[in-house]
Amino acid sequence: MIRIETDAVWTLVEHREHARLAGRLAAHWGNAEFAAPEPRADILEAVFHHDDAWAARDSDPRLTREGRPSAFSEELVGKYSAFEEIDLADYLAVRGRAAEAVAADNPYAAVIISRHTVDLLTRQADLSRLTESDRALHRDFIDGQRRRQLELIGVAAGRVAADAVAPERLLRAFEFLQACDSLSLAVCVRFPRPIALQHRHPRRDGTLSGLLCSPLGNDTYRVEPFPFDTDVLRLEVPCRDVPKGKFSDEAEFRSAYLGAPIGRLKFQFLR
Repeated sequence: MIRIETDAVWTLVEHREHARLAGRLAAHWGNAEFAAPEPRADILEAVFHHDDAWAARDSDPRLTREGRPSAFSEELVGKYSAFEEIDLADYLAVRGRAAEAVAADNPYAAVIISRHTVDLLTRQADLSRLTESDRALHRDFIDGQRRRQLELIGVAAGRVAADAVAPERLLRAFEFLQACDSLSLAVCVRFPRPIALQHRHPRRDGTLSGLLCSPLGNDTYRVEPFPFDTDVLRLEVPCRDVPKGKFSDEAEFRSAYLGAPIGRLKFQFLR
């Protein structure tokens, strides 16, 4: 779950819907300055489906110890430091299923998703509060993901062009997923300040460029330089508003969430 907090409500977006928004951003990536990623269909599948494993968890929403919806929020943008709010074994199980959800049909997409998972839990993670037993669990999970990536690359090599599984091509594909993911997350939490998308990305002239997302108000954002195929890109994502307040237990919160009408967050991305 992803959370926006206002004075009156929590606006909640399911992880899978955030990923679909990232996928729609990915589908529009490509213009005179920036080429679309290749192999395009496989990379788009990775972006669209990288959070499918969260569907079951988001259908059974939880509360934190402080009584807020357990969710990714503005204060977690750019870092992974909320392990104290979750059961680590359950969390790693969800993350592990993310790649396996697409592995049988598209091992190339699964490699990219697994690399995203490993990066979230290593380069971007604050592990300082983990217990020794949780550190061991985390270490075993990361080792297992890296072994699985090698297996999946071997399978994918027989299904895509030979150069698509070259290390530099897989790196670009993974970085592209993270760029679209970071842009989707920033707007789904209404991050209030300019924020750089993850990584630098190739222009058609061969140079690498960082991209900056700047909020303009009213869910409108400027992305510079602009990588999309239309000067004004309008997209939306389903959400639910839950009134803020104390819930007596998780059952009461869950009932409020599931009973809330489905609304829409509508975004504009400008050149």
